Amino acid sequence: MGDSQQAVCYTFPIMDTVSTKTRSNIMRAVRSRDNKSTERKLRASMVGAGTKGWVMHEKSLPGKPDFVFMDRQVAVFVDGCFWHGCPSCYRRPSSSQEYWDNKVAKNSSRDKRNTASLEEMGWSVLRIWEHELHDLHDVRSRIDSALTGGSN
Repeated sequence: MGDSQQAVCYTFPIMDTVSTKTRSNIMRAVRSRDNKSTERKLRASMVGAGTKGWVMHEKSLPGKPDFVFMDRQVAVFVDGCFWHGCPSCYRRPSSSQEYWDNKVAKNSSRDKRNTASLEEMGWSVLRIWEHELHDLHDVRSRIDSALTGGSN
């Protein structure tokens, strides 16, 4: 994002308004793939823009990137701000803080490992935060730049 743009982030309430069991059921239902607010939003945008040559969740690559352009060796991950600890958006839950601190730290560590592994294999890696999807034109421009050999 440019210097003049601000991240649009969603915050989570400080106090939970549902029971522990209900919250557990809600969190259990969150998908790791094909999430509406991340992958499906970018996929629809790329299809609408005519971007071609990608597959989703290539199992042969570290981290199973959300979008893979095999012929250009470009891997795109769309990271949820809450689950991956976005520095602009992440709000630490007020309950079970040790659990969430460990969960987000492990996710972040895994993200770094997967990115490093892909880069060692010669791949360009784009990591896109969920809040960046509010400017799909900018995100597609970043992807197009990576596909043409520009900077990420």
